[in-house]
Amino acid sequence: MNVLVIGGSGGIGLALVKQLLEQHNIHSVIATWCTKQPTLEHPKLSWQRLNLCDESAIAASLSQIEKLDWLINCAGVLHSEHLKPEKSLSQCQADSFMQSMQINALPSLLLAKHAAKALKGSQSGVFLTISAKLASISDNKIGGWHSYRCAKAALNMALKNVSIEWQRTHPKVCVVAWHPGTTDTALSKPFQKNVAPEKLLSSEHSAHLLLNKLQQLSPADTGTFWSWDGQQLSW
Repeated sequence: MNVLVIGGSGGIGLALVKQLLEQHNIHSVIATWCTKQPTLEHPKLSWQRLNLCDESAIAASLSQIEKLDWLINCAGVLHSEHLKPEKSLSQCQADSFMQSMQINALPSLLLAKHAAKALKGSQSGVFLTISAKLASISDNKIGGWHSYRCAKAALNMALKNVSIEWQRTHPKVCVVAWHPGTTDTALSKPFQKNVAPEKLLSSEHSAHLLLNKLQQLSPADTGTFWSWDGQQLSW
């Protein structure tokens, strides 16, 4: 099997790359990075620099891959120097909203667009993007975090749309959204104080749960939204 991990330099992404390399049925792993390439080396592993905000870069990268079985998008942003989750409407800024959309929602559509040819030949294809339970409209009881919630909800709609189209054109590919839980990474670091210790997952544990799910998925699961604890989430 040939696997592409987008955001392979992040906490969950890098842990997933390491675990994929230990699987006997994995022939090759391509992993992408944006700002700093990890030092990890392996005969089955190749690194590519990729700017997910540049469709031409995505197209160029995917055009080099002839056959792909799994595409796992682990890239995303919750906060940065100029991007903070909003606690109220008064904190909403147009630039922050659009930045969250550009990084959290749009890339999966573009990745699906340009990976469609490589995935079509797979007999057990998976296109999975890390989403968030905060994206679930039906589960939203407390509000807040407007840009992030909206971007991840848009991501979920994109994945649902892709799954419907690919049931016709790619019937052997499963398209799924995945909630990894609160993982001890830089993304969640400022928001961990109210998380129970047993619900704060290490990157390794989170990647292990994700890999287990990847191995269980079939085309019958396409268009679904799953949580790290095995629950299927509502949109």
